[in-house]
Amino acid sequence: MLKRLLPIVVLAIGVGGFWLLKVTRPAPPPVTVEEREWPVAAMTLSLGRHAPTLALYGEVLAPDRLRLVASLDGHVGQRPVRDGDRVEEGDLLVALAEEDVVPVVTRAEAEVARLEAEIEAEKIRFESDRQALAREQSLLDNARSQLERMRSLVRRNLASRAELDADENEIARAQVTLVSRQGELDGHPARLTSLEAQRRQAEASLAEARRDARRARAEAPFAGIVTAVEVAPGDRVREGDALLDLIPLDGLEVRARVPRGVQSELVSSLADGARPEAVDDEGGRYRLRALSGQGDPAGTEAILEVVSSPARLRPGSLVSLSLARPEVADSAAIPFSALYGADRIYVIEQGRLRPIEVRRHGETSGPDGGSWVIVSGEGLADGQRLATTHLPNAIEGLRVVDLAGQRSGESVSSPSAGDDVRAETGP
Repeated sequence: MLKRLLPIVVLAIGVGGFWLLKVTRPAPPPVTVEEREWPVAAMTLSLGRHAPTLALYGEVLAPDRLRLVASLDGHVGQRPVRDGDRVEEGDLLVALAEEDVVPVVTRAEAEVARLEAEIEAEKIRFESDRQALAREQSLLDNARSQLERMRSLVRRNLASRAELDADENEIARAQVTLVSRQGELDGHPARLTSLEAQRRQAEASLAEARRDARRARAEAPFAGIVTAVEVAPGDRVREGDALLDLIPLDGLEVRARVPRGVQSELVSSLADGARPEAVDDEGGRYRLRALSGQGDPAGTEAILEVVSSPARLRPGSLVSLSLARPEVADSAAIPFSALYGADRIYVIEQGRLRPIEVRRHGETSGPDGGSWVIVSGEGLADGQRLATTHLPNAIEGLRVVDLAGQRSGESVSSPSAGDDVRAETGP
């Protein structure tokens, strides 16, 4: 009997001991779950007027580029310049041989002289015919009187019929001569007009020959750089053959394609009399003059005149420009790291993130020398703390800690007129 109760007693003692230990154990401390704080860098927004910039890539052109061509057939007599030479106004560029130029002018002068002589001869002949016509008319009148007398004699049988016929024939011949002379006089105005027209044509040819002779000796009409030299002294050229090109030192322009989205903005600026300026990587300055009258689906070319440029600027080269666009009121410049997607930023309020929808207006140069973006939006206000650290898990209400405010309490403002701006970044 004792052997049967012993296991039950042991089990009861074990259960009682377990219960006693459970009842008398100390109470564990309560477990609290703490929300994680994400360290971020931040800056203080300061709204103002900011001018976004537009990155352009354009080609340098020389609209006043001069191409010299041969004005006459002949040989190149002189060409004192070489490709790349810099010349001043009035410097000789190229000249055709004199022995090819002088005969052209001489032939034209001779043709004018010949026609002037023919005109003078025609005037003299007209005066002679006019006087001869008067004499021939007088002779005809005398012949007619003689014919009347001869007829009277024939009627009285005092003269023969043959003598009468001879007088009649003489009158007929005189009439023919008179009519021919009158025809010569009547044709004088037409002949004189024709000769004068030929003389004017010859004078025009002479003027062209003299003009071509002057152009056969080409001098620089402006200071520039010689390029595209096609001939050497002694070469045979034909009229219209290219000789060389001269690029002006001033008057260069840049043509760069602008997106369709900013065309209306630039057109409005030009209509208001504004002339937006652009700069290149080497400090050259350019001024927007106009937009091209022709475009395509990709955009329209902007025409920028060169205000000041480095010496290396040459037609055909490519330049990277930053064009200043019109200022945007109530806007802020922020680093790209603060932008989520294309239209969202996060501000810090009571240690948590709050999203704000914004509109992008373009880029500008930041205080660190990099590119910042200009944004505006109804939810932006002065003094807001903008999270500039880009968090992949950023959502509304995420708890963060402002490292700049935690360390120093200093505020960092977005760039505005007259401000010295810094943005502190966390570790």
